[in-house]
Amino acid sequence: MFDLPGRIQQLAISIPVFLLALTIHEFAHGWVANRLGDPTARLQGRLTLNPLAHLDPIGTLAIVLINFGWARPVPVDYRYLKNPRRDMMIIAAAGPVSNLLLAIGCAFVYRWIPWGMVGVEWAWIIIPFRMMLGTGVVVNVILAIFNLLPIPPLDGSRVVSGLLPLRQALSFNRLEPYGFLIIFLLFFTGIMSPVFGVAVNTVAAALFHLWG
Repeated sequence: MFDLPGRIQQLAISIPVFLLALTIHEFAHGWVANRLGDPTARLQGRLTLNPLAHLDPIGTLAIVLINFGWARPVPVDYRYLKNPRRDMMIIAAAGPVSNLLLAIGCAFVYRWIPWGMVGVEWAWIIIPFRMMLGTGVVVNVILAIFNLLPIPPLDGSRVVSGLLPLRQALSFNRLEPYGFLIIFLLFFTGIMSPVFGVAVNTVAAALFHLWG
């Protein structure tokens, strides 16, 4: 039987966590791009921590339906960059790195707050907050690892493209129109799921135990 109250509670925990993680991810792309000379994100109002500036309607709906979502990609114009191939690698890596740092921060707070010393009268806020921190670790690890997959147009593919010789990079980039189909097939057929799941569980567990 469908547990409606449980589902509502789950969404109340996961939606804010996802929105924060996606916002930080896109903000990191835009902030690094701006530092490297590309003002496109700033001029389009995307250099902000306001989630409304980054929301993708379908990606937000997906959070509710399948517990996974995405935001609108921050625009980057390589013509502003002094060293486009190197700088695009740095900009691409900024998103996953920001999620990993956010996961580390969530794990730190989760481990070091003396939950047992908090009075029972605060349980109504402490319990959801602790659940958000735990969920924050997992969600940010998922986003970091997923975006590091070397499949266009994910961030990992930008890093790989920057490392390849130019001719091979151009050939590799031609996969981009088929990237989401490749991702769907890899997960739908179950080829990627075991490896991805092990990677997420290993990193998340390591972060939870990092602080003691």
